[in-house]
Amino acid sequence: MDDKIKFEIEFPIHASPQLLYQYISTPSGLSEWFSDNVNSRGEIFAFIWDDSEEKAKLLSKKSGERVKFRWLADEEDDLSYYFEIRIQVDEITKDVSLIVTDFAEEDELDEAKMLWDNQISDLKQVLGST
Repeated sequence: MDDKIKFEIEFPIHASPQLLYQYISTPSGLSEWFSDNVNSRGEIFAFIWDDSEEKAKLLSKKSGERVKFRWLADEEDDLSYYFEIRIQVDEITKDVSLIVTDFAEEDELDEAKMLWDNQISDLKQVLGST
């Protein structure tokens, strides 16, 4: 592993965990907010933005709870980086949050967090959640 730093961000979201899971785990859901288009063949997901395409392998998923992907470029370089989107429900208040875990170079950390802020903001718009 080289020098990427693991980070985690929590985003409160007003939506049911079941609905949220559809948006983080299916190609049609992900294409609503994460990238312009998403295709999948088995565990390989192709994320398309404008003219570029990045492929990721679905490492694991737990229905209604979380999904975890690794970019194929990292996989080919034997890097164990991943990004995970996890739904968390507070047992007492029933507040729903999305927890994003990702990795970034130290000098790109703020940029990476801002990118996730923007992505989750798009998701909230799609959900009608503010």
